[in-house]
Amino acid sequence: MKSTNPFAALFGRSPFRPIQAHMRVVVECVAEVPALFQALLDGDRAKLEAQKAVIFDKEQAADEIKNQLRGHLPKSLLMPVDRRDLLDVLAMQDSIADTAQDIAGLLTERRFEVPPGMAEPLMALVNRCVDTCNHAGKIIEELDELVEMGFRGREASQVEEMVADLNKIEDETDEMGMQLARSLFAQEDSMSAVSVMFWYQLIQWIGDLADYAEKVGDRLRLLIAR
Repeated sequence: MKSTNPFAALFGRSPFRPIQAHMRVVVECVAEVPALFQALLDGDRAKLEAQKAVIFDKEQAADEIKNQLRGHLPKSLLMPVDRRDLLDVLAMQDSIADTAQDIAGLLTERRFEVPPGMAEPLMALVNRCVDTCNHAGKIIEELDELVEMGFRGREASQVEEMVADLNKIEDETDEMGMQLARSLFAQEDSMSAVSVMFWYQLIQWIGDLADYAEKVGDRLRLLIAR
């Protein structure tokens, strides 16, 4: 008899489907972050609050999938994948959505004024960090193929190349974040110490989006290596 539980249908016979479903929602959540910062640059508080609401809703949707997955993930799998490895991938994916939520919360709870000259590099950093999350999402979509190929062969090599590309993009975001921080510190004499502190925190959280996306790729590389 076919299950009437929607999550049972989601799981099907593969634990990778909910991992992929979770990552798709995470990617959707992060995709809302650039509009959040654009609202900040435009000084549009209503849009800022609306974007926060969208991001919070997406994060909650991701949490629901995560919690269902944790509760239903089999303790033994008929495939060469350790349950803990899958939970590690899930945790890294979830950290991406959590960070997007933290950013949205901070931007709405405290009024930020964008220091002169930082608008363009700020948006560039945000968009490049979103690129890393999109790239990690594409890698997660390769999971089914990886399983079919037994984590070996051309498909495994292709994923390893995708992970290497992800590492390069993340390296770019590191440099962009450091340049933005330098621009911030160059203006610290004209800003309050509290503003500098919050801006630095914000820059770090934006970079964390890329850091966690990179860790998703690194976890998958470990799966292949085993």
